[in-house]
Amino acid sequence: MRIKGIFVAMMAVFAMATAAIPAPSRNASMVTGNATSQPIGHYDFCQIHRSECGANRNAGPVAMNPGKWSLVRSVNATVNRTITPMTDKEIYGKDEVWAYPTTAGDCEDFALLKRRMLIQRGFSAADLLMTVVRKPDGEGHAVLTLRTAEGDFVLDNLAADVKPWFGTPYSFVKRQSSYNAGRWVTIENGRDVLVGALR
Repeated sequence: MRIKGIFVAMMAVFAMATAAIPAPSRNASMVTGNATSQPIGHYDFCQIHRSECGANRNAGPVAMNPGKWSLVRSVNATVNRTITPMTDKEIYGKDEVWAYPTTAGDCEDFALLKRRMLIQRGFSAADLLMTVVRKPDGEGHAVLTLRTAEGDFVLDNLAADVKPWFGTPYSFVKRQSSYNAGRWVTIENGRDVLVGALR
């Protein structure tokens, strides 16, 4: 009888533990496809920052913990708060310049700075991927994708929170390859996310 009581108690603990684990989403991670064109602004950026645009050691998506999540949220909030949004035309007099901002920048500049700050704090470049999306109005936009063991998350200058990629209103077009920061790949299930987000 005592063994049966221990067994029942163990099953109850197991049930509570599994209930606390969120069910994985079928869209937790982006499905990437074939190689595609590198954005011209990123190509020019790579001519200046060659060491940041080569092969990555891809050990797989990062395993997160509360400390890492706190760091990611802090970097996202700090960059969003300290950099003033301005267009490349306003800053450089050109249409497309990818650069590290000091006081002002546009969407890809925000994402580049967040990427650099997180790499400096120990994250792998293979898990921090520049990503091109389309907003619901069709306008192009750039965000930073964080690959984790829990799925892909987006750091965005237009949002205060770090969100799962499928929780954004965007259509995902392409992103850096996790194997090589100078190469880009298509996102095969990116348009499904936009359709789902608009329902």
